[in-house]
Amino acid sequence: MNLSVKDAAALLNVSEKTLYRWIKQGGVPAYRLHETLRFNRVELLEWATSRKIPLDPGILSEPESGGIPLPAVSEALRNGGVLYRIEGRDKSRVLSSVVEHLRLPEEVNLNFLLKVLMAREALGSTGIGDGIAIPHVRNPIVLHVTRPSITLAFLEHPIEFGALDGKPVSTLFIMISPTVRAHLHLLSRLAFVLRDARVRKVLEKRETREEIFSAIERAEAQVIAAGGRAGRAGRAR
Repeated sequence: MNLSVKDAAALLNVSEKTLYRWIKQGGVPAYRLHETLRFNRVELLEWATSRKIPLDPGILSEPESGGIPLPAVSEALRNGGVLYRIEGRDKSRVLSSVVEHLRLPEEVNLNFLLKVLMAREALGSTGIGDGIAIPHVRNPIVLHVTRPSITLAFLEHPIEFGALDGKPVSTLFIMISPTVRAHLHLLSRLAFVLRDARVRKVLEKRETREEIFSAIERAEAQVIAAGGRAGRAGRAR
């Protein structure tokens, strides 16, 4: 809970009045500490992403920390790979099938990972609409992985996922991150990449792995360029 009302409003690019209205409606994840409202940055971004609230690309241009560069979505996707024709007719069975195929170190307990993913879904669906969901571990550190991965899984049968738009989900991006910072970065950047028309097209047509990688790399390059421009504009002000 490291954000104030002012910080949260700035992150969401809305007025404090709008933020208070959203809180009153019961949607925004907020906490009251000693009569003061506070927000968790990761939870707030997850909430905004799931509701397709426009965010400033400049939030992705934060400086590197400790000399460790932030991961690229395209790099994480190549680490995780693309899966086709995943079987299952409900959320539990689909996630179980995907977890069995994840490229993870042998020391990662897959049963534990599945339980953690299901626990995250119990808090609220990771379905972001238009048939896409982004299952992920709420606290990435618990898995002790050393590199980020995003596994794209195409489902054989669309399933009910509790998405806000009510549409069944047929495409999953399962995200595994080594740190909270990497998690936040990948989640936000992936949300921007998925707005790209070319990316949407290759996903809908379930193109080859290389065609998907290529489309995402191009879209991500545009996001990085937009973030850089936004960062320079902010400094100019």
